[in-house]
Amino acid sequence: MPEVFIDGKSYEFEGQPKLLQFIMDEGLELPFFCYHPSMSIPANCRQCMVKVGQPVKDRDTGEYELDENGERVIRWFPKLQTACNFDVTDGLVVKTQESDELVERAQKDNLEFILINHPLDCPICDQAGECPLQIQTYKYGPEGSRFEVKKVHKPKRVQLGPRVILDAERCINCTRCTRFADEISKSYQLTITKRGDKNYPTTAPGETFDDPYSLNTVDLCPVGALTSADFRFRARVWEMNQTPSIDVSNGKGCNIDIWTRDNQVLRITPRHNPHVNDYWMPDVGREIYPLFNDNRISRPSVILDGENQIKSSWNNAIETFGEQMEAIKPEEILAIGSAHASVEENYLFAKFGNLLGISTPLFTPHIEPGSGDGFLITDDQAPNTNGVRLLGFEETDSKQLKTAVKSSNAKMILLLSDHLIDRGVLSADDLSGKYLVMFATNESETTKKADLLFPITCVVEHAASYVNVDGRIQRSFPAKETKYTNRRLDLEMTEGRLDRYGTKFDNWVTDENKVDCLPVWDLMALIGGRLGLDITYEGGSREVIKEVSQNMPAFSGVTYERMDDELGIELDTEHQTVKS
Repeated sequence: MPEVFIDGKSYEFEGQPKLLQFIMDEGLELPFFCYHPSMSIPANCRQCMVKVGQPVKDRDTGEYELDENGERVIRWFPKLQTACNFDVTDGLVVKTQESDELVERAQKDNLEFILINHPLDCPICDQAGECPLQIQTYKYGPEGSRFEVKKVHKPKRVQLGPRVILDAERCINCTRCTRFADEISKSYQLTITKRGDKNYPTTAPGETFDDPYSLNTVDLCPVGALTSADFRFRARVWEMNQTPSIDVSNGKGCNIDIWTRDNQVLRITPRHNPHVNDYWMPDVGREIYPLFNDNRISRPSVILDGENQIKSSWNNAIETFGEQMEAIKPEEILAIGSAHASVEENYLFAKFGNLLGISTPLFTPHIEPGSGDGFLITDDQAPNTNGVRLLGFEETDSKQLKTAVKSSNAKMILLLSDHLIDRGVLSADDLSGKYLVMFATNESETTKKADLLFPITCVVEHAASYVNVDGRIQRSFPAKETKYTNRRLDLEMTEGRLDRYGTKFDNWVTDENKVDCLPVWDLMALIGGRLGLDITYEGGSREVIKEVSQNMPAFSGVTYERMDDELGIELDTEHQTVKS
């Protein structure tokens, strides 16, 4: 097998990889700015320079020439090479900053050139703490600057579009943003204007950077030149917890990171998954974060004597539910599941109904034809449509659901986390005369009609799984605490600096941002206890998915561990099996 020598150590390789990517794949480090594995390679930042050479072979014998010490004679390239666009070949010898003073000096000098006109505003820059330029300057850059004349000034605080703001003085012309607009989103809305040390990215005159994937350029920017108009100046990266999760804004299930501070979600960024979304995500998936903070249902609510909803205790709400259930027959209860809820929630919802003799739950997909773009935005507006199908729920359209709801047999309706009135599937009149029990996360026009409303955890408050439009089951992690959870006790939750060192006396740490809600598996255990049913899961959602995998053929062999290790598990949605 061909081999390459990097800093005196031999590595085997296959194919013809680029040197920089191969170095990173081997867990080694080489500084760079402009390179990105999913885009073209311009090699314009010049930061990844290395010394490369090839061993000399005798033309007659084909043997390697050796020096007086018995080592191979190396013919070095006359100049340093950029590793990002250099092909790895058999026998190649590479020296990085770890083993060659010339390479180390070249990288330091290059950083000095990059920093000549770069503003020294790290303390107020949004990128501080996660800035590659800042990090690499500390690790590989000069200790000071010899440039003592006035820096070049460029436009600042330029609103390129509704979501992205440009500070041109910080730009180092890596062209990542323009390449993204040309090669990935294909909006072609960004270009580089002017020349030399005065150039920077911008839109054409009169144009707006309203690309539905525009915020990916903020992630790509290796400095603070492009910032999010919404997140700008809201928090420092070291103040926040970073938790992996799944985008629930549509059916693609992009892998994301949830960023929280003081139990509030402040931003959402994409997480790499080559099977689903690569390094990207649509802006609409980032902009749903207020749903996790605002307008949340906290504590159960009941309607008394036909009046407005009033807050109730959990015990009273569960007792009210029990009394209503005992007053009617199982065949008079209609259960409606939801493609917006997880596999575990829908499974327990169906199991609860089955134990009581209620017929199989119905559900109506949330499809908006024409809203998808063939990339990461889908017509399916729900994250778990395939999951509900695989659980065996009865799929209906709006007309069929209206008929079932308005049936004289249906006296009570159990609704799981689907705002049917808000999305036009049902009207308020359709629910007239029915006793509506709803399990939901956020207030809406639908929840206002609920006679009994139970608050449940949302995707950022529990570990649960969702099956995307491609049949891949993936899972979320809890990123926010509720009234009944604690980061230090939940091993699946990340813990940040403020969690470890903040106190209740600090003005940036409060207990007010914790919602009074329960995960469905805990709520069903309480309700089941009132009705004489055993629906207890000591292991929480992990125990639920274990039961799902044992009882449902479509989910056979599915575990959280496999989802984590394999970046999701591909299910055969057609034959309802797990693909090998």
